[in-house]
Amino acid sequence: MTSDITEKSANHNILDNLTVKEMARSLGADLVGIGAMSRFEGTAPERDPRFIAPQAKSIIGLGLRVLRGSLRGVEEGTQFYQYSTMGVRSIEENFLPDLLRRMACFLEDHGYEAAVQRGIPDRLPAGSEPVTNPEWPGIQGLEYARPVAPGKPAPDVLPDFKQAAYLCGLGEIGWGGFFLTPEFGPLQRFAFILTDAELEPDPLYGGEPLCDHCGACIGACPGQAILRNEQETSNWDGRKITRARTDSWQCSAYYSGAAPAGNPFLPPDVYKDLPDGAAIAKGEKRLSEEEAVRVRNLVGGYYGGVGQGYSASICGRACWRACLAHMEERKMLRKTFHKPFRPAVG
Repeated sequence: MTSDITEKSANHNILDNLTVKEMARSLGADLVGIGAMSRFEGTAPERDPRFIAPQAKSIIGLGLRVLRGSLRGVEEGTQFYQYSTMGVRSIEENFLPDLLRRMACFLEDHGYEAAVQRGIPDRLPAGSEPVTNPEWPGIQGLEYARPVAPGKPAPDVLPDFKQAAYLCGLGEIGWGGFFLTPEFGPLQRFAFILTDAELEPDPLYGGEPLCDHCGACIGACPGQAILRNEQETSNWDGRKITRARTDSWQCSAYYSGAAPAGNPFLPPDVYKDLPDGAAIAKGEKRLSEEEAVRVRNLVGGYYGGVGQGYSASICGRACWRACLAHMEERKMLRKTFHKPFRPAVG
């Protein structure tokens, strides 16, 4: 036992970028990137992870692929639960937490602190504008949180995972607002570790642009939730990031199956008692927060969630699927398959 402790103490300083990445991959990570915490300079306090772990020097980004085949049933219109269970809930509730803990123990065994950051689907940073998470209908805004001391933001500080993945050099933000990697396109989910280990950061993604602004994601959304003519811009580590704005309430309703044309579980007259029911069915009406909740609750009564509070994705991430098919057609992905995700028509 004494020799083991001595050996670990001697190895406290033997930790570098390559060693961390090799360990993460050995534990099942499909993607791993490392960023410097200084890259978060200029981030809004309620999103800035430096307030969570002030002594942290590095952020480690860990990604797990969403199985391409988990979307097959939705693509064919024959099975609608596997993506939501295997592509969302299981990754967030089982696989990523296990990977985070094992990596955190590895860092602790080398004498470094590890502040793990998993996805928190049911809440928003304090003071957020009314938005929602389509995967989780019971999202909570922390409107009454207050700072515990001067100079600190109100809890809970919740990092923007897309920003964090970008600052770890893992890929880029596409025009549709979702994250793209050269390995899997839109098909991955992330978790992060903040650590006081000072690791060499990876460069920001600088390869050939993954998104060509084709608009396939915008056209694929059954609720027109990605707003073609409205943009959002961020400045991340000195780079200007621009993407189309997504109406999150609209997305939450149509993610859950508000469009009868793509939802075989809805009766044809489902909206007969709602004002503008025909427009809602076609995705042509811009839903208010209250209308989106009503529609979401209505369609949820015909096909419920998939456990642990997660919504079933009846749209099957139509935007992701269109993007994936386009990226494969352009031969932009390092991860290739024998057959295309969406065979060419004609």
